[in-house]
Amino acid sequence: MNPYEIIWIIVDFGKASKIVRYAMKQGINGATIFLGKGTVNNYFLKLLDLTDVRKEIIMMVAHKDVVDKALPELDKKFQFEKPHHGIVFTMSVNSVYGIRKDSSTNDAKEEGRKNMHKAIFVVVDRGKAEYVLDSAIAAGAKGATIINARGSGIHEQKVLFSFPIEPEKEILLIIAENDRAEDIVAAIRKDHKIDEPGKGILFVLDVNQTIGLTK
Repeated sequence: MNPYEIIWIIVDFGKASKIVRYAMKQGINGATIFLGKGTVNNYFLKLLDLTDVRKEIIMMVAHKDVVDKALPELDKKFQFEKPHHGIVFTMSVNSVYGIRKDSSTNDAKEEGRKNMHKAIFVVVDRGKAEYVLDSAIAAGAKGATIINARGSGIHEQKVLFSFPIEPEKEILLIIAENDRAEDIVAAIRKDHKIDEPGKGILFVLDVNQTIGLTK
């Protein structure tokens, strides 16, 4: 069993750097920050076209001993438990290379935690994530984060003036309770024909811990 975990933190734009600096004081060696947008399911905001909120997504890898000590301190400092203060979740890592290892951590095997949530990732062409989200919400999802990306693969053969183009993609990230995840995945697969070539990719991962999710 690999003793490392990946921490994901999703916060409003402009807050990530401060969180990373504090995380490093708690023993985490570094982080990657990338941009996305959150979805707000509010009728009046939809009328004003203000349903997309700029987000920063923080990704950090650390020994689970460090994670277990750092998360309570981060929550205490930034109050993720309060509404609209951010979302935190962790996942197990099978292998990790290229990061400094802390010799003070314990690599002993640990009893598995009971996973209460799933992380659902859906990769689709740009502009389609919102429609995928509609299907997910109808099936029980409470919201999502959309991340911009580029794609390259056997079904991505667009060419302009003899130059290959990497099509713009969107990654939809949904954190769902275990008892809702299967219905959400089924709805997305059915409504958007994910199983057909070139329609998108969907994968699901276990989540170890969560902070700040809407009840």
